[in-house]
Amino acid sequence: MTMTPKHPRIDAELQIDGIRGTEEDKATVVVRCIRGPVRLGARFHRIRDTAVPIDLELTEILFYERPVDELDPSHTALVTLRGAGTPLLLSGNNAHGWKIIQGANPSS
Repeated sequence: MTMTPKHPRIDAELQIDGIRGTEEDKATVVVRCIRGPVRLGARFHRIRDTAVPIDLELTEILFYERPVDELDPSHTALVTLRGAGTPLLLSGNNAHGWKIIQGANPSS
């Protein structure tokens, strides 16, 4: 019997538009919501189109400098991500491809 690996669901995607600051396990970045809404507590496990694993949790969303609980698709915000993989969140550009992180929202 062959076991196929279970792929985590992807219902949250954020495009990294700019890095405001990074530490070993924390990053503050400007993002655009690609798939969502993306809610506080969402866990991101991969960077799209790469095999690089990450484990980041969305701990803060500032929309027009005000804290909110979720970010709707096509909106931009400043967010804080914590966990493993923050050094990999280099901002992209149109010529080299935007970095898009993929993950799942917390269970309701």
